[in-house]
Amino acid sequence: MILHKGETLFRQGESGPLYRLKSGLLKIVRLHGDGTPILVNVIVPGETIPHHSLISPNPYYGTAIALVTCEIDVIPAAEWYTELERNPDKCRSIALLLQDKLRMMQQRIDQLTEVAPADKLRKLQAWFHSYIAPTSMTDVLTQDEIGQFIGLRRETVNRLLRSQAANDAYKVPAGPKNS
Repeated sequence: MILHKGETLFRQGESGPLYRLKSGLLKIVRLHGDGTPILVNVIVPGETIPHHSLISPNPYYGTAIALVTCEIDVIPAAEWYTELERNPDKCRSIALLLQDKLRMMQQRIDQLTEVAPADKLRKLQAWFHSYIAPTSMTDVLTQDEIGQFIGLRRETVNRLLRSQAANDAYKVPAGPKNS
């Protein structure tokens, strides 16, 4: 299945199949009781979601939206859970998937625990670059979402991005050496 940028894969509170992201990026947005959307996760290629339903079914925690064009395998829930009961080795593969996600979350913690806001932003940009280069992180996330993801106000993100752009504008591109 192909999902284009901005399209919704599933909505918070619904139940349904599991999905394996083959390519692209998805964001998981959770709506609070007051209707405020909060970016809670980014799903990268190779992940099977929803994570909290890998062992037993549960309604979707948030809404999954494509950040870029995605290729996704749909895994029927009944098939997934039946295979899990028949094949105990599959539990090990699920444990490895969750281990990978835990390691990714540890990287997010590193981003969040940076003291300087500019360092938080730089680490997040580097992380995104490894998945979507040459596309920029600001092409797929709003400043508000970037701020939610690294614990900064949108205004701070805006100031940091403008500062980066100004610094980049003053850099002289490397040219051929004169001999």
